[in-house]
Amino acid sequence: MEIRNESQAASDFLIKNNSVSTSYHLAPHSGLPSMWPGFLTGQAEQPVRVLLIDDDPHMSRVIAHELLADLRINLLGQGGSVREGRRLISQNEFDVMLVDLNLGDGTGFALIEYMKTVRPMAEAIVISAMEDEQHALHAFELGATGYLVKNSWFGNFPQAVLQVVNGGASITPNLARRLLNKFEQPQNNVQTLQENKNKEKLSEREKQVLKLVASGYTSTEIGSRLIISGQTVNTHIKNIYRKLNVRTRAQAVSFAASRGLF
Repeated sequence: MEIRNESQAASDFLIKNNSVSTSYHLAPHSGLPSMWPGFLTGQAEQPVRVLLIDDDPHMSRVIAHELLADLRINLLGQGGSVREGRRLISQNEFDVMLVDLNLGDGTGFALIEYMKTVRPMAEAIVISAMEDEQHALHAFELGATGYLVKNSWFGNFPQAVLQVVNGGASITPNLARRLLNKFEQPQNNVQTLQENKNKEKLSEREKQVLKLVASGYTSTEIGSRLIISGQTVNTHIKNIYRKLNVRTRAQAVSFAASRGLF
């Protein structure tokens, strides 16, 4: 007779019953995670707490399986609707929410807004079938820090969670490239150009920092690339927030992309 441990059985139960939105406190079931520096958030002894909201049963199983296979991740619960998502958000202390945009009774945008009201320190990652710049920019404006296109991101959901919880951003590469290309497009609107000159002008160093933020690097990684301290990077980021009148890294990237500030 095959004997399975309690963690494996709990994992199988969650994956097979992903439509149930009751909160779970489960430990992952597989081997050791890949190398992960001890100073970053998300260790086996203190994993990142995650909620998953998606009404696609197959996709939910795929994502749940990947999350449960990583010791650095603790999947607290799953839901398949805005109603279930709101309940999970209000009832759980969590770090990251993975959310689809198209839910049966509403949109993931509504859940991102609600999450930022109830759990302002939590991060949101969109998981969508739509590789669309406007949807991504709107999600970032609402406070999301990641946008993953479902059919091009298999095998990387745990890494995306760990990126955003450590101050980075996680965007499907093809979509990230298209967003970055917007930085190079000339602005023909005279009023926008004048606003950029008088109010929103970034220094060359601030532009360098913001481009690296848009590529998903943390403050420590940006400092290493620019040969400056992480504290100096954070000072530049604060100045960018002030100049662009935004509050998060994702909002700064979205604002700069939409106005061609690079």
